[in-house]
Amino acid sequence: MVDHIMKIRDTILAYDSANAEKVVRQALEAGAAPLDVANCLTEAIRSVGDRYGSGELFLPELIGAAEALKKALPAVTEAIQKSGSKQKTLGTAVIGTVFGDIHTIGKNLVATLLLTGGFEVIDTGANVKAESFVASVREKNPVVLAMSALLTTTALEQKNVIKKLEAEGLRRKVKVIVGGGSITPEFAVSIGADGYGANAPEGVRIAKKLIGAD
Repeated sequence: MVDHIMKIRDTILAYDSANAEKVVRQALEAGAAPLDVANCLTEAIRSVGDRYGSGELFLPELIGAAEALKKALPAVTEAIQKSGSKQKTLGTAVIGTVFGDIHTIGKNLVATLLLTGGFEVIDTGANVKAESFVASVREKNPVVLAMSALLTTTALEQKNVIKKLEAEGLRRKVKVIVGGGSITPEFAVSIGADGYGANAPEGVRIAKKLIGAD
């Protein structure tokens, strides 16, 4: 059984998206506990994230590991649901790319790492209007709202969302994290965000820190 778990880890660390689902299903069919498989995936992607954060790995490796993880997740999620097991959740995180911006690579990486980091993730997609972000906060009651903006022309949409949250009396109910190619720590502070992530692993660490789960 240990061999099956180690093979799952090695598949993620090898960025092997072609075989990730197969390896997970083989482990489950051999009797591996679904939660053990989920924990293995989490530890593997965390290792990649830490190595990326330290400069040992680069963006292509992080993307490759995330793609392998995406292929593996449906099989283990299905097994967890069938077994009746429950994964510990840190709460809901709503994430999206702001209105006027259709870039998704960074946002997708953060969403994947938030999921394996223990959050229930609601990905609203790209080109998301402020009203939609506000509606998601009102309806889903997330602990974290993460917004991405790659373009300087769309960065102020993050401020627009925060203003609308304040107008609706929802701002204090959620921690707001911003990121993206056009965002800086100074900009995040200036618009009233709670945190800023320079990359996907850092964004997840900040999210956990803001809710007291680091």
